Amino acid sequence: MRTGFIGVVLILTMWLSSASAGTILVVGDSISAAFGLDTRQGWVNLLQKRIAEQGYDAQVVNASISGDTSSGGAARLPALLKEHRPEWVILELGGNDGLRGQPPSQLQQNLAGMIDQSRAQGAKVLLLGMQLPPNYGQRYTRAFAEVFSELAEQKQVPLVPFFLEGVGGVSDLMQADGLHPALAAQPILLENVWPELKPLLNKPE
Repeated sequence: MRTGFIGVVLILTMWLSSASAGTILVVGDSISAAFGLDTRQGWVNLLQKRIAEQGYDAQVVNASISGDTSSGGAARLPALLKEHRPEWVILELGGNDGLRGQPPSQLQQNLAGMIDQSRAQGAKVLLLGMQLPPNYGQRYTRAFAEVFSELAEQKQVPLVPFFLEGVGGVSDLMQADGLHPALAAQPILLENVWPELKPLLNKPE
């Protein structure tokens, strides 16, 4: 009888521990989906390891899809919020919008809606900014980059100004296509995100 009681207590303890862990939802494109790599090597998986090592009570859910745009992310977000009930949402979208030459105003509208929806569910939002190579023209690349800084100011959300800082344009850190970060770049991506994400997390007990 006592053995059965102890078993029930252990099950309840495990369930309560799992239930108390907050969820970090990463909504991104191929960069966060670790395109060209084993997903276990990507920066999102490194983030989960960092969180565990430092004692934070959070579980990372990677909802990133290669090729996704801000429109695609906006369409997917309501179901993701309903399913995972995240406490934190990391938005890493926009690169494919820029590469396809889509209007920056559309990108801004989509991301603004995703920020508002996430907050309405009680989540804290971190925005990862992107930049385009200069061959897209000075006017367009400036307007594209300003989307992220303007949103961060308007919505008062923390921002990583350029997610690929220290990686983009560095041949040794990029895959052969010149678009996707290589294995060696993944720890750098994590370090770009961590200083902005860490203050949002619950302090480890």
